[in-house]
Amino acid sequence: VYRGSVKDFPGFDASQDAEALYNAMKGFGSDKEAILDLITSRSNKQRVEICQAYKSLYGKDLIADLKYELTGKFERLIVSLMRPPAYSDAKEIKDAIAGIGTDEKCLIEILASRTNQEIHNLVAAYKDAYQKDLEADIVGDTSGHFKKMLVVLLQGTREEDDVVSEDLVEQDAKDLLEAGELKWGTDEAQFIYILGRRSKQHLRLVFDEYLKISGKPIERSIRGELSGDFEKLMLAVVKCIRSTAEYFAERLYKAMKGLGTRDNTLIRIMVSRSEIDMLDIREVFRTKYEKSLYNMIKEDTSGEYKKALLKLCGGDDDAAGEFFPEAAQVAYRMWELSAVAKVELRGTVQPAGSFNDDGDAQVLRKAMKGLGTDEGAIIEVLTQRSNAQRQQILKAYKAHYGRSSSSSPGTGGAMPLCPRPVLALTAPHHASLFQGAGTDESVLIEIMATRNNQEIAAINEAYQEAYHKRLEDDLSSDTSGHFKRILISLALGNRDEGPENLTQAHEDAKKLADVSSNDSSDSLETRFLSILCTRSYPHLRRVFQEFIKLTNHDVEHAIRKRMSGDVRDAFLAIVRSVKNKPAFFADKLYKSMKGAGTDERTLTRIMISRSEIDLFNIRGEFVDLFDKSLHHMIEKDTSGDYRKALLALCGGED
Repeated sequence: VYRGSVKDFPGFDASQDAEALYNAMKGFGSDKEAILDLITSRSNKQRVEICQAYKSLYGKDLIADLKYELTGKFERLIVSLMRPPAYSDAKEIKDAIAGIGTDEKCLIEILASRTNQEIHNLVAAYKDAYQKDLEADIVGDTSGHFKKMLVVLLQGTREEDDVVSEDLVEQDAKDLLEAGELKWGTDEAQFIYILGRRSKQHLRLVFDEYLKISGKPIERSIRGELSGDFEKLMLAVVKCIRSTAEYFAERLYKAMKGLGTRDNTLIRIMVSRSEIDMLDIREVFRTKYEKSLYNMIKEDTSGEYKKALLKLCGGDDDAAGEFFPEAAQVAYRMWELSAVAKVELRGTVQPAGSFNDDGDAQVLRKAMKGLGTDEGAIIEVLTQRSNAQRQQILKAYKAHYGRSSSSSPGTGGAMPLCPRPVLALTAPHHASLFQGAGTDESVLIEIMATRNNQEIAAINEAYQEAYHKRLEDDLSSDTSGHFKRILISLALGNRDEGPENLTQAHEDAKKLADVSSNDSSDSLETRFLSILCTRSYPHLRRVFQEFIKLTNHDVEHAIRKRMSGDVRDAFLAIVRSVKNKPAFFADKLYKSMKGAGTDERTLTRIMISRSEIDLFNIRGEFVDLFDKSLHHMIEKDTSGDYRKALLALCGGED
């Protein structure tokens, strides 16, 4: 099935188009609108014919005339469209290695993503256009393992056989593990050989097997074992093996997010993928970033340049609401990685050995006695003790000094001494969730959607003890409608804890997918509540898989499309927690620190509440999702003793 956004123009006439372009550039100025409308609605093959017809009719080079008439980014985009794909790639690589310095990102993008045939065409085009050998030029401009892998990719000899040997899959996964995680140092040659030569189908199975035997995705091992441009190249290869469309969606997003636009990257991808997989890229983009590629281009560019890019994009998925199989497959793979392997959850704070609660209480007393406060001593004690040990310190402190250390002068009441369930739900150094002006729905959703039955029971007990009220009663009085029903269902802590039931999962998926029911007692929200709030995590993962098979949609897409407000947010939080809880919290932490200002309440709550459960796993997901470490972002976004305490809880730099 053709997945490009640009197709052959019906009733095409090369001479007629050549004449139209000539007239658009004739005289003073040029008709840019006419130029972009014509060129973006013709396929590359048709554009090449227009160039030939233009030269025959007027004895002039069309590309040279376009360069003369147009300027800036718009000129670069239009000229790129006029070149055959292999020659366009050749020009990009020539520019990447010309002059002082090298654009390694451009080299990585092109050589990691092209098929064998596209690589062969590129090598031939480079030779034809520049009378030089591409391999020799790249060897002369790069070095080390990065150079070796580029040379392997330049051969265009990746295996293309769809027949896969299970024995070889297991052996390759084992060899990669032994070459990296299990070896003192790293055997880079093994990574180059396997990732540079094996077929895509084979490598996808190798990655699954690697996850099973190592407990971590291959990407995380590459980040830990390799470095620099070589690491970036190998990660790009892995991403393209998994899904080329997802790789380019991510590249496009990064080209436009934040201040400024990486126009060369944006142009190169929009041109090179417009006749290959732009529809798949659009759909993955919409799934992964919750906004359409069309709208992001619209917001980030301007003028004729914007109009031309939007024509190449081919449509707005926010408006159409469509969803293609490639996006569903990517959405499923994004969480399946964590479900395939029984990954061990690890905190970053462990119980201290040789623990002495009296001794720690005395250290804290000394740190807060007299003028000033020794914040370093407080941080050292409290962040290196488990929550249970902190409670013992509280009791010892009160026994010795007649008051709680968390209320002592100098600490601001913000140190992590309160029992985790109370702290997580009430955040005592801020206003109570259910008192004062309004309710913090986002905090309710985060906590109630992510806690297991035992944690919910502990929260109910702690809430009753602290406030002499039932949590369910406060939830009922402070919320309403379907949102209230969701929270109360979760607050009961009655989620099934059994294994998946395939027959039941199929029926559950059918209930979630059914939009035709007219029974008011069986509303869409009621059906989602009865399944998402009560079924076990393993069972729900199977339900989500069955949902994709039935609809070609990921269940998150269906929730976003069919619901709104707090109900939508609550169901999305449950789904994301089921799919990959550490990734859910990694995303929450990132959003608490990105942009202007820091949401310190969310940052504090998550760092404390997950420090003994899965903060180590959250760190790994953070790096995978955002290409930066949690440690680095905390270091950059916070300051003083608050930063020191958070970094101590973080437990290390990834």
